[in-house]
Amino acid sequence: MANYFSVILTLVTILTGVMWLYDARVLKPKRQARIASVEEKSGSTLSEEQRQQVAPQPTAFEYAQSIFPVIAAVLIFRSFLYEPFQIPSGSMMPTLLRGDFILVEKFSYDIKDPLFRSTLVNTEGPQRGDIAVFKYPPNPQLDYIKRVVGLPGDRIIYRNKNLYITPACDKADSTRCPPMQVMAMEFEQESPYFDGPQPYQAYREKLGEVSHQVLINPRRPSDYARYFRQPGTQNDEFIVPEGHYFMMGDNRDNSQDSRYWGFVPEENLVGRAVFIWMSFDMDRSADSWLPQWLPTGVRWSRLGTIGDDGAHSESGANR
Repeated sequence: MANYFSVILTLVTILTGVMWLYDARVLKPKRQARIASVEEKSGSTLSEEQRQQVAPQPTAFEYAQSIFPVIAAVLIFRSFLYEPFQIPSGSMMPTLLRGDFILVEKFSYDIKDPLFRSTLVNTEGPQRGDIAVFKYPPNPQLDYIKRVVGLPGDRIIYRNKNLYITPACDKADSTRCPPMQVMAMEFEQESPYFDGPQPYQAYREKLGEVSHQVLINPRRPSDYARYFRQPGTQNDEFIVPEGHYFMMGDNRDNSQDSRYWGFVPEENLVGRAVFIWMSFDMDRSADSWLPQWLPTGVRWSRLGTIGDDGAHSESGANR
């Protein structure tokens, strides 16, 4: 849906822009010439109302002239600066909750054209620990959001709910290759979030310079049988190819991420999540007569720069 909206917005901008330009360069001079001819014959200056009667601007071109600047500004802002997204699931709990509305900084991961997503300007790119929005590799029509765990060339192991990373290095000089690093997790508390009847446990994890919370369900076994299988590696081990990234959700036992469907190509990256501009509480009982999509309230305390603390209990999801 996001791709279709970008295409429609771009086409509407081009159409209204062409109409505005055609009117300004072709039709407007003709209208002015007609008004000048009438004024010359009458020997008097026409009022604005009389000018509209003598040489009216076609309605379609009038609308195009009015909306083109607005549509063009929206296109530029959305395509190159910031784009709003809604969090549809609990895979990034507790950092992001279902019902959060976020702004994604588009220029963090290259500046791309809105139609074909080809790179126009290269930027720094993702850093370990970033929260990234990207096109879901099995179906690029869908937008996913996860945390960047593995960079190109990294070796990732997720075993017994512990994360191990061997950072990429120059294989020609193995003496400079850093050893495997255990991403230490410090237990913080029994979480107020639940996976069905089971409460999660909240841990503090550090990825690069980013410290954040992750949720673990100690009673749910790791589903290694469904993990993405990479030739030449164990079933819980992943070697990130060049030009790709390894993504994981903070809700580790309830997130469909790179462990299950593989790596995210660089060209699929959309931007970095930076700000929560609205947050609706979606915690409605199943027997409520109101629709489940209808919010129950506004979580004002969550508005602002994206942090790592949740505020309300919710069931998990898997996007």
